Amino acid sequence: MKILVCISHVPDTTSKINFVNGDSEFDTNGVQYVINPNDEFGLTRAIWFQEQQGATVTVVNVGGPETEPTLRKALAIGANEAIRVNANPTDGFFVAKQLAEVIKNGGYDVVIAGKESLDYNGGMVPGMIAGILGYNFLNSCTSLTVEGTSVKAIREIDGGKETVATNLPLIIGGQKGLVEEKDLRIPNMRGIMTARTKALTILEPVEATVNTKAVKFEKPAPKSAVKLIAADNLDELINLLHNEAKVI
Repeated sequence: MKILVCISHVPDTTSKINFVNGDSEFDTNGVQYVINPNDEFGLTRAIWFQEQQGATVTVVNVGGPETEPTLRKALAIGANEAIRVNANPTDGFFVAKQLAEVIKNGGYDVVIAGKESLDYNGGMVPGMIAGILGYNFLNSCTSLTVEGTSVKAIREIDGGKETVATNLPLIIGGQKGLVEEKDLRIPNMRGIMTARTKALTILEPVEATVNTKAVKFEKPAPKSAVKLIAADNLDELINLLHNEAKVI
């Protein structure tokens, strides 16, 4: 079984976010980048298939040379090889088009992408890839098992979970639940050293239309000051809720 894991190169959630050029561009200065958490759950599940069922695992990213440390980390975790499409990931359709080309040429059975990236939260790329290629697609997956060409998956839906049976080839939008957080892997020294010898292939992008662009970013309004009320001062609490917060 050949598995392709799509990796997004995203800012660490502890990074301080700023914008430049009239709030039209993200300021990358001083920002630490990591594997997108939803993608990391997918990568860890792919490594499980590698260990238990002999699958080969390739990771892929659309981005410039600055994303290669993130791909090397994925290799250190256990992926067999990496691919970088040498292009700026300008919008969801453009990225999906590049990834679809990699999948078509690589003959992958399972493609695991995060249901969304933690930077833009677009949530569109996995479904677009499936639409371009005509592959089966399951989003918000929290469980995935494969036997031969048969697949059983569990996905989150409003108010519960849905168990689905389908066949390969398959694209999923994965999330927390594919593996538990405790099962996520930290690269050890052997993995880091081995990653240096693994193949990292750089491909030039195919032509694709860029349909959207970021016009302006805006930070959330700062939170107002918090007033603390003694637990036994119910009169003051009711007074503030009624006259100041105006919620009762």
